[in-house]
Amino acid sequence: MVAGISRMADGLILASVAKRRPDRVKLAAVLGVSLRPGAPGRMAIYGEGPVKSFTLEVSPGISAEGLIHGSMKGPWALVLPDATVSVEQAVAAHPVPTGGTVVALQLISRGTEHSFDRRSGMRAQVSHREWVYRQSFVQGVSVPGIEVDFARAIIEWIASGHSGSEITVVGTGEGGHLALFLAALDVRVSRAVLVGSFGPREALWSEPIDRNLCGFLRDFGGAELATLVAPRPLIVIPRQLPNLVGRPTSFRSSLPSVTSPGAVAPVPVEHVKAESERALRLVPGEWLKVLSADAEPMKAAFGDVNDAPSAPAPDAARQARMVDALTRHLQARFDLNDARREASFWKRVPARPADYPAFVATQRQRFEEEVIGRLHDPDVPPRARSRLVTETDKAVIHEVMLDVWEGVPAWGWLAVPKEIRPGEKRPVVVCQHGLEGLPEDVFNDSKESAAYRPYQAFALRLAERGYVAFAPHNPYRGHDSFRVLQRKLQPLGLTLYSVINGQHRRILEWLSGLPEVDPARIAFYGLSYGGKSAMRTPAVLEGYCLSICSGDFNEWVRKVGSTTMPMSYVRTPEYEIPEWNLGGTFNYAEMAALIAPRPFMVERGHADGVGLDEWVDHEFAKVRRHYVRIGRPGDAVIEHFDGGHRINGVGTFEFLRRHLGR
Repeated sequence: MVAGISRMADGLILASVAKRRPDRVKLAAVLGVSLRPGAPGRMAIYGEGPVKSFTLEVSPGISAEGLIHGSMKGPWALVLPDATVSVEQAVAAHPVPTGGTVVALQLISRGTEHSFDRRSGMRAQVSHREWVYRQSFVQGVSVPGIEVDFARAIIEWIASGHSGSEITVVGTGEGGHLALFLAALDVRVSRAVLVGSFGPREALWSEPIDRNLCGFLRDFGGAELATLVAPRPLIVIPRQLPNLVGRPTSFRSSLPSVTSPGAVAPVPVEHVKAESERALRLVPGEWLKVLSADAEPMKAAFGDVNDAPSAPAPDAARQARMVDALTRHLQARFDLNDARREASFWKRVPARPADYPAFVATQRQRFEEEVIGRLHDPDVPPRARSRLVTETDKAVIHEVMLDVWEGVPAWGWLAVPKEIRPGEKRPVVVCQHGLEGLPEDVFNDSKESAAYRPYQAFALRLAERGYVAFAPHNPYRGHDSFRVLQRKLQPLGLTLYSVINGQHRRILEWLSGLPEVDPARIAFYGLSYGGKSAMRTPAVLEGYCLSICSGDFNEWVRKVGSTTMPMSYVRTPEYEIPEWNLGGTFNYAEMAALIAPRPFMVERGHADGVGLDEWVDHEFAKVRRHYVRIGRPGDAVIEHFDGGHRINGVGTFEFLRRHLGR
């Protein structure tokens, strides 16, 4: 299944090329930046000698930093170095245009020594760029977007004090990618020079995760970005830069490796030329030139340049200041997310319960399109087939497989009670396993097994009570094999749940057609990653009549990106977890409101380390209040029990009995 989804994602990426319609509004949205940024704050230039340091306030508490060298007049060269290069090295490698000025911007580096929060002490063995990514992506902020805003602040400073000045952006490696974003977005850039960075972007998923951009490939590749620079000159130098392969080594051997896979490989010259030719087919002209690999970037841009200065002494504290400031800023943003969701969701909830269905239908569509991502509906016949697995004294269990898309099945275990009479319609409980689980795990009745401890054979217990129980296999299995699926899908504006929800569309269609099933009484009950599914799948699919989230309900946005929550995903191996801009759109309370007015329940163990009771109850209080306001006060329930990360099966079984009639 995972391999089939991967092949489907590859096909969708290739198919996106012919459908792209690039523009600057879309690019700003993908980067998570404003199309028209505000004016920067104070510029401070300090130091002795010909090369001086600068800090430029971009927003309160956040400053761009770097070095400046030259006449403080135009022409201006804004240098964006690779993320592995210090700004001191960058200045020493870039001579000043005659009579002009070089401004070199320090990027967030790929070092690891500052990937921690000074206030909480939380650390993670990830690069500085991934450390920032893990806090920002869930809040609708991208790492490239942060650095593009740094560069735009410099352009604004130049333009405001030196009207009409020529500004050339010169980017190498990581800086080359940013230079292309910048020139495509900001028409004040006179020309752009890209060194060792231009080429096709369809393999974005295989690059470092800090480059991840939700929805990017729907409208952009290298060629499409380049067309937004035209007719201004774009100069490409296909230099082969050092590779970045695999995961960085730890700066503290006691820390486990949690960083995501990703590599920066040299772009073959033939790929550079092919992408350049594609750009020129999209916008014909002489605006794009590919030079030889040994061309000098500054001479290519300006012709007449002075010698570069010798490298000044590096500022060892600069990177620490930048990472710490961004960490402080992003952590403070978590408090603003509540206000963003209040404005975009809660203040729009109609006062009359009768008006709620129309409102929630609109919000459900927004959730699916903006957060989850909507794949086309299943487009092949289901071709349902099954085989007998086993039977107990009360139920018969089959393994079932259904086709969903070409090469992508859905499958699971179906338990049908033996007591069902001909013509009788029973309720169904879809029992969803957690991370790395299998359908058989939720039926496993061996108390010595690893599966029994979390699942307590809850699907089998429900079948014994007379429910039809179906346990689908969700594709979060195989470690990097499935996590990479999220990397492939997100640049298409999709997620793993785009696939899962499509599979569940097919499952609901099939279950509803079974002779022993009442299609109006199909419930969802999931533990852990299955509880994550219990929030995202019934919120989209109305075919589920109720949902039970076990071992997962949380103040989810903070759990994803907080550096103070001890169970935060910032320092765990689950790099696929962040969903773009969830903080500004739908936390778990809002997802529960999409399930409403259908019944909703949370099962929470006091000792469950996935959350803290205080934060779980904080988020659930919003759910309970909402159900009261829409006239369904008894249909939102939370059960706390004295236990850990497992099914309890007491209050939840009673909840199912009350709402399903068994």
